[in-house]
Amino acid sequence: MEGNSVFSLLEFFKMGGVFMWPLLVFSVAATAISMDRILYLCRHDLRIDRLFPKVMDSIRGRNVSAAAGFLEPLAGKSMGARVLLTLVRHTELSEGRLEKAVETEARGCINSLESGFNFLTAIGSLAPLTGFLGTVSGMIGAFRSIAEATEVNAQIVANGIYEALITTVFGLIIAIIAMTAHYILTSVVDRFTVRTEQVCSELITALAKPVPGDFPGRAETWLPQDSAGAAGGMGHAD
Repeated sequence: MEGNSVFSLLEFFKMGGVFMWPLLVFSVAATAISMDRILYLCRHDLRIDRLFPKVMDSIRGRNVSAAAGFLEPLAGKSMGARVLLTLVRHTELSEGRLEKAVETEARGCINSLESGFNFLTAIGSLAPLTGFLGTVSGMIGAFRSIAEATEVNAQIVANGIYEALITTVFGLIIAIIAMTAHYILTSVVDRFTVRTEQVCSELITALAKPVPGDFPGRAETWLPQDSAGAAGGMGHAD
């Protein structure tokens, strides 16, 4: 039974013609990229919510060094820890510059997570087009056989169309697999992106909250004012 199945697949491949070779390449590439991205996402923990309470408690307690010490061992395998570590290491920056630094680090993490996604999109588009091209080529061959035949019967027409449609079927199957993998992986990265933005916004807000200073009537924050704000251009008055 197993031998017949293998033989049947080989026959399908041969009947599809030369366009089955690029489809084979597309199928191997889609499978390899999908597996690589799945393993990469599994190795790099995206659960930033489990880091948030500890970091927030440290910031509220004005103990940024404790937050940094907590995040440093995790930064190698957690994307969320990398972003939050950038935040707590740059509290000397103004609020606007701190947001920019965190955004840059987060964008780098997201780009590394999305590496290969464009190839899945390309395969999802090219595979059915290649299949259709193989079908058109097969139909041309079928009609040529009809033109050369002395007697035209339904079997000649049916066999030609049957063989021509094989590439379309394989192309659509590959496209479905590639686009499904792309959708699932993209949704995982998008959830991480949205949650990271929310967590960082809350932490920066906590850093910017006034703390009692040594001067009466003046509230100090951990984050310095932007130069424009300090000059009175865009800053708020105390």
